[in-house]
Amino acid sequence: MREISSSITFEIRPGETVPMKVARSTRLAVSCNPIWVTRSDDTEDYWLEPGHTLHLRRGERLWLSAEGGPTARVAFAVPARADQKFFNWLGRIGERFGLHFRDGWRAV
Repeated sequence: MREISSSITFEIRPGETVPMKVARSTRLAVSCNPIWVTRSDDTEDYWLEPGHTLHLRRGERLWLSAEGGPTARVAFAVPARADQKFFNWLGRIGERFGLHFRDGWRAV
C-alpha cells in the first residue's frame, strides 16, 4: 500500500486499482481520465471527472481505479505546515520593507 505524505503526481492505467494510505491531510485532483475512489470509513464511493478535487483526511485509506480510455493522472497536494506558512508570510512582509531573510535579516 502506497503512503501519501507529500505532494505527488502519478498515473493510473485503465483497469488498475491502487491502494493508498493518507499520512497527512491532502487534496486529490484528477486530470486526463475519470477515476473511481473508495475511502475507508465512508459509505459513499466517488466518481471524479478531470478537474474535480476531493479533500482527504489524515489516516484514511483509499482505493483508486481508472476505467477505459487514456491513463488517469492524479495529483495529491499537501498543504504547507503552519510554520512554513508563517515564514513565507514573514518573508513577504520583509520584502515590502527592503529586507531579505538569509541567515538573518539583511537589506536587499
